[in-house]
Amino acid sequence: MVPTLFCSSVFGFFLVLTGDVQVGEIVEPIVAQELDTLGFDLVELRRGGSRSRPVLEIRIDRRDGTKVTIEDCAKASRAVEARLEAQALVGEQYVLEVSSPGADRPLKTAADWRRFVGRRATVTSGALAGGKQEVEILALDGEEGAEVALVRDPKGREFQLPLVEVTQARLAFHWKR
Repeated sequence: MVPTLFCSSVFGFFLVLTGDVQVGEIVEPIVAQELDTLGFDLVELRRGGSRSRPVLEIRIDRRDGTKVTIEDCAKASRAVEARLEAQALVGEQYVLEVSSPGADRPLKTAADWRRFVGRRATVTSGALAGGKQEVEILALDGEEGAEVALVRDPKGREFQLPLVEVTQARLAFHWKR
């Protein structure tokens, strides 16, 4: 199969695939392993689109801390597509979208929180007043699996937030006026 490649913007690289892909337990480890061999981290993997045009969305980041380029997205897209085909995980029409995590990237691991100390994040947690707040990440401490973030709310109050109690977190992004 010869894939059709096209670029829709500087943020993404698209590849039309065929396949009946189950994302969760089957596809995610395969995608993560393939990206790992290329020096990329899997930030997010989602299935979207419609029944007639399903989309597999992959967000990647570079381990060296530099920005993800369109060439990185193309390289990752080709490698993931080849791996999914080799494992016979594709068959019907799909769109594989590989892009950078964006300005409002998710924070899913302790390493993500550690990397973005000093930045603001929108956090959803039962431990927060109202369940959702924008906070500044000040530090991260604790052993693996029991990490606690020291954060500051918009009123300047500092408090500890156990990562196990965080249900969702994304970097906060505000347009400058």
